[in-house]
Amino acid sequence: MQVSIKNFNINMDVKSGGIEFEVRTPDGKSQLGDCYLTMSGLVWCKGKTSKAKGTKINWNDFIAIMSSKEATKAAVKAAKSV
Repeated sequence: MQVSIKNFNINMDVKSGGIEFEVRTPDGKSQLGDCYLTMSGLVWCKGKTSKAKGTKINWNDFIAIMSSKEATKAAVKAAKSV
């Protein structure tokens, strides 16, 4: 996969270390976790979990989940039932 960032008028390739997004509550007081976007996929780290222990998904699986509203709803329903 080739992954690029297109933001702030910048076109830049994502390297193997990826890009880290910090996810916080709407009021900004609590950190929910970090999301890493890498060349190979996404990594979700709940709370203060390290990247190495995060939940990984490759681009093909992410694309399959996000390919339709029905697929996304089913994936979210399955995740919430665990």
